[in-house]
Amino acid sequence: MRPPPYRALLNPHLADLEEYAPIEPFEVLSTRLGIPVEGIVKLDANENPYGPLPAAVEALARYPHFHIYPDPRQSVLREALSTFIGVPAAHILPGQGADELLDYLCRLFLAPGDEVIDTPPTFGMYSFDAKLAGAGVVEVARGDDFSVNVEAIAAAVEAHRPKLLFLTSPNNPSGNWLDDHALDRLLSLPVVVVLDEAYVEFADHPSRASRVLDRDNLVVLRTFSKAAGIAGLRLGYGVFPRWLMHELWKFKQPYNVNAAASVAGIASLRHADRIEAVIEKLKAERSRLYALLEPFEGIETVPGSQANFILCRILGRDARDLKLALEHRGILVRHYDKPGLSNCIRVSVGRPEHTGALLDALRMEAG
Repeated sequence: MRPPPYRALLNPHLADLEEYAPIEPFEVLSTRLGIPVEGIVKLDANENPYGPLPAAVEALARYPHFHIYPDPRQSVLREALSTFIGVPAAHILPGQGADELLDYLCRLFLAPGDEVIDTPPTFGMYSFDAKLAGAGVVEVARGDDFSVNVEAIAAAVEAHRPKLLFLTSPNNPSGNWLDDHALDRLLSLPVVVVLDEAYVEFADHPSRASRVLDRDNLVVLRTFSKAAGIAGLRLGYGVFPRWLMHELWKFKQPYNVNAAASVAGIASLRHADRIEAVIEKLKAERSRLYALLEPFEGIETVPGSQANFILCRILGRDARDLKLALEHRGILVRHYDKPGLSNCIRVSVGRPEHTGALLDALRMEAG
């Protein structure tokens, strides 16, 4: 079949773009597997198994103005975020998830032929968004321990003159932390460093958001999807240098954050102590999950996760087969098989009963 003639009008750099592969909705899996939704244990997307705070749900139920367009400057939300992270609101921009802000950064900085640096294995949206803008992606692989190769990045900056460097701390899917010494060295390079802190609440280290105040080449991205448990409402935010905020206000869509997301976000921030209590539960369960996985032959956990998940190398068996076998028992995990992540699964930290269900399924699979 001949392609329609109008296809030739598309941007040529999009012709070979690969579709991003998101997690399949568990409602769809429920139908396909014949397992009720309530019988599925979802440990494949790093969601918060405790969900939104009751205060956030109550605030949504009480809000009377869903028929009115939301505040295009998100003033109340930005002030609440300012108090929460200790950075002036003038440096904060909310988005429809941190993914929207990644897209903004790529479209603001990149034109076809420009380049960025990515450090795989890591979150796939960095390279995806860069390619959407027509940029080339220079990959500087992480080490066997998933640490970034600082000197190799410096050499790549010298050779390629990229505009953006994407980093994640804690990294997804390995969970490891980027230390201050490495970050300082990378910030000394002539490149804008985009530091994704989606999982920072689960780390035993503080956020670097306040460092943006002293660095014109640092951007920090955060999200409500994980710790606050409102992934379905799509709310994230970035902390940007003042010079870049000026450009973002001109560039962003006016009503990019919907009213429901703002209401839930503000209510969550008003009860930050309750979010912290949930975080402590998940950190304790992460330690427990590590200990319970340790005796399993054929499962080698990657140590030291500072996030709400654990990466596991599967030995003596195909990891995809294990993922599918668990799926048929109603346990969903993430499977990887690409450079740096050969034959791996990633397991999100759930409630104690979710850990129990996972361990029971693994025992049955072990025979």
